[in-house]
Amino acid sequence: MGQQETVATSLADTVREGIGAALAQVDADLARRYPGDPGTRQPVHTVYVPGDAFAADTLRSWGDQALAALDAHAPDAGALAAVLGIPDALAADVHDRVRAKLVREPIEDLRIDFEDGYGPRPDAEEDAAAARAAALVAAANENGTAAPYMGIRMKCMEAAVRDRGIRTLDIFLTGLMEAGGLPGGLVLTLPKVTYAEQVTAMVRLLEAFEKARGLESGRIGFEIQIETTQSILGADGRATVARMIEAAEGRATSLHYGTFDYSASCGVSAAHQSLDHPVADHAKAVMQVAAAGTGVRLSDGSTNILPVGTTDRVHEAWRLHYGLVRRSLARAYYQGWDMHPAHLPTRYAAVYAFYRGGLEQAAARLAAYVAKAGGDVMDEPATAKALSGYLLRGLDCGAVDIAEVARLTGLTRADLDALAGRPTATAV
Repeated sequence: MGQQETVATSLADTVREGIGAALAQVDADLARRYPGDPGTRQPVHTVYVPGDAFAADTLRSWGDQALAALDAHAPDAGALAAVLGIPDALAADVHDRVRAKLVREPIEDLRIDFEDGYGPRPDAEEDAAAARAAALVAAANENGTAAPYMGIRMKCMEAAVRDRGIRTLDIFLTGLMEAGGLPGGLVLTLPKVTYAEQVTAMVRLLEAFEKARGLESGRIGFEIQIETTQSILGADGRATVARMIEAAEGRATSLHYGTFDYSASCGVSAAHQSLDHPVADHAKAVMQVAAAGTGVRLSDGSTNILPVGTTDRVHEAWRLHYGLVRRSLARAYYQGWDMHPAHLPTRYAAVYAFYRGGLEQAAARLAAYVAKAGGDVMDEPATAKALSGYLLRGLDCGAVDIAEVARLTGLTRADLDALAGRPTATAV
């Protein structure tokens, strides 16, 4: 290629080396604190089922109830589109994909609840329920009926219920180990966290369990539920949630916003407690900034307006839920809670309309970026990363297919992973 042209410089190599040495600790800290996307699938929702209500057929039962609600209140694509305002061009595809999802994989993430949804019970009763939950989760993973992600929400680390929560967690994890080991999709949720020290206590608890059972250190992660004002802003004026992520020592997998507990802690009256209330937006904005780049995912909360009763009432609840899910997606909250089987049709309708509605534009922009073809939008690497992430999320939940993404972009799944900064490819 010829000789490299010599250019004039003024600084000695020792200057560059000195700056590198001075920033070595900063480089290491950035790499540790902000590793980026973990490269795994994120579920679009979490379903909470009380510990005593969870059964071997819970997932199929929720899917069947969701299908029954869809058939009763929006039996075809036109009806669903009319209720939710889905564009005509998307209606048939969204409706068909929602039905297929409810048959194939109605729940992506299931949490067996031993906290608010379960309440205080005699110790023997909760012991038995925790052991039963472990046996059912192990059996579901063995026979292929498990949701991609499953686990429990224990009671919190507050003094009144701490020992009970620790015991339930121990029984559940021990039951899984005795049944063959911890499943890959295991998820644990720590609720009502107020101090970073409670997160540290959870870390020490999991370390002790791993040591007792001969597991690799760091094998068990957990979610932090943000339900109190103290978890957003501490008494010292600092953003507590950022300290909680640090206190988790790499074990925090996600932050879940608790709509009603957090709203109540801010003094919001029951009639106005919602995902779109200003106090919710503030809390979630702080969570979002604290988690950015850390690899810790975000989940929005839920609506307590259930789609039950007459068709008019179901449609009203569906429109509310659909709008809230779409709002969350636009604000980069790609996961939320669903409280009732009849929420599943609108969860998936909103998610699928979101990804299918933007598919062609996102694919065209990404293809132009890769080809350096220009166009009327000048995208940067960060935007290409976001575009790839958008397509990958659509693939993961079944909103789009790899064949159509390949046709529109000329890219493979591995290409998308690389552009999105995902360290490894993940299965749909």
